[in-house]
Amino acid sequence: MERIKRLLSEAGISDYIVYGYTERTAELFFVKKQLDTRRIKDVEKYKVTVYRTGEKDGEKMRASADVTVLASYTDEEIRKALRDTYFAAQFAMNPYYELPDPVQAPCREATGRLAAQDPEISAGEMAAALFEAEREPGAFLNSAEIFVIHKRAHVISSLGADVSWTEAEVRGEYVVQAKEPEDVEMYRDFAYTELNMEALTAQAKEALQFVRDRARAQKILKSGNYDLLLTDENVMMTLWFYGERASARMIYPGYSTWKVGDNVQGETVGERITLTMRALAPYSVEGIPMRDRKLLENGVLQSTHGPNRFCRYLGVEPTGNYRKFSCDNPGTMSFAEMQKRPCLWAVTFSGFEADPFSGHFAGEIRLAYLIEDGKLTPVTGGSVNGSILDAQKDLVFSKERYTEIGYDGPYAILLKNVAVAGTESV
Repeated sequence: MERIKRLLSEAGISDYIVYGYTERTAELFFVKKQLDTRRIKDVEKYKVTVYRTGEKDGEKMRASADVTVLASYTDEEIRKALRDTYFAAQFAMNPYYELPDPVQAPCREATGRLAAQDPEISAGEMAAALFEAEREPGAFLNSAEIFVIHKRAHVISSLGADVSWTEAEVRGEYVVQAKEPEDVEMYRDFAYTELNMEALTAQAKEALQFVRDRARAQKILKSGNYDLLLTDENVMMTLWFYGERASARMIYPGYSTWKVGDNVQGETVGERITLTMRALAPYSVEGIPMRDRKLLENGVLQSTHGPNRFCRYLGVEPTGNYRKFSCDNPGTMSFAEMQKRPCLWAVTFSGFEADPFSGHFAGEIRLAYLIEDGKLTPVTGGSVNGSILDAQKDLVFSKERYTEIGYDGPYAILLKNVAVAGTESV
């Protein structure tokens, strides 16, 4: 950091923010249950954001540009990169804004076993939890990758900010496979900020059951409107619409007209939505202090959020970019009760997307369960096509919950009267 500060001064750059971090990562790669590769990586990087001021039509302007430098670079390489970046910034001028207010504080250390334990040991424990799920015949784990990351981050700025903190997380992905009656594979991923071994085992067991059912799924889904049941990450992606629409990035350019105090859920006959933005780190990469913030309270917008520039434009407190939210609704119906209703439980898609501009969501079905008279029939093919803005008036949340690195909330959500394009049986 001191070296970068010196080189910024030598390059004549007076306004800047530097986000630096070191990472130690333990990586495990499996082919079936056989460990294929084991690797330890140590990385040190610095993202330097340089700012320059200008004027256009008598108005004061500000521009920024980023460059990543490594500790292995020579002074001359870093100096040249900084000068080139500062030169390029002049071509991206925006209305002027102040940099984040400077904060100075001691290092904030992450707590918990994942942060305290050697990443190599944690990676082995998570691998054991993953393969613990493979106990029933008919499906197996084809491959898996597990990464345990310990990070130490540090932010300084030209205004005098100086904050640092540590983080720990475990991430991974795996492929489950069934060969009879059809040879099919399904991909899943996971991420946690603690050693959540029970959750990983449960997720993998569910994935193995899903791929068994996918292997025998039929193309018998008829077109029409269905009550749609979404679970786990599909719930997260659908509800994140509210986080996106409430962001300063969306509000300042007019993509969203939401204002604090608006009843953004509208009139409802179902559950009112309560969401909270959760801080995964004590500071943002701009050095902005981060804390949990209520986003929606019973469908009413409580706050906006975003990086420094857009919050300054809106005249609100800069909050930093959030990577996690919670849906605080306790849920009114058990998942077992939901499965007794006539509906379509869409489990996996070839591509599920939720548009933050329109609220529209859609995806091509890889596996779904058609639920009729309490019977679950695995189906494949077809697609769903709906809108959270249409469905939000009578949502139903499950009592069961689902937690991962970016979400904590109901495991399932029931959306009524959603259009589904079916497919003919083959």
